[in-house]
Amino acid sequence: MHVAYPVVLAALLFSVGVYGVLARRNAILVLMSVELMLNAVNLNLVIFDAWLKDTLSSGQVLTLFVIVIAAAEVGLGLAIILLVFRNRATISVDSLRELADRDETEPAEPPPAATAEPIPEPEPSR
Repeated sequence: MHVAYPVVLAALLFSVGVYGVLARRNAILVLMSVELMLNAVNLNLVIFDAWLKDTLSSGQVLTLFVIVIAAAEVGLGLAIILLVFRNRATISVDSLRELADRDETEPAEPPPAATAEPIPEPEPSR
């Protein structure tokens, strides 16, 4: 089999992953798109390792490292998404703007008005 076919397949997989990261608003679908991009990279690593007939199989070893890193990324990413969902009741990427950088021209939000009575200061002891 010629090397161009799997390379084209990997390029298509990577392109679909990039589209998913840029177009999706759901955090879980963004994570799935990142995984798709990593799998396209893994496919390229294995194909070029087999095509170059590397005796050390360095492409396949590097693929194993990428798989381990991808598994850790999924675990950590899902944990963060679950925490965000518990606190905000949404996993939409667009609605999570509290951690975004603000422009210096944009005024900061005023602190919420205190609705409870102020706590009285303790009397000094004699």
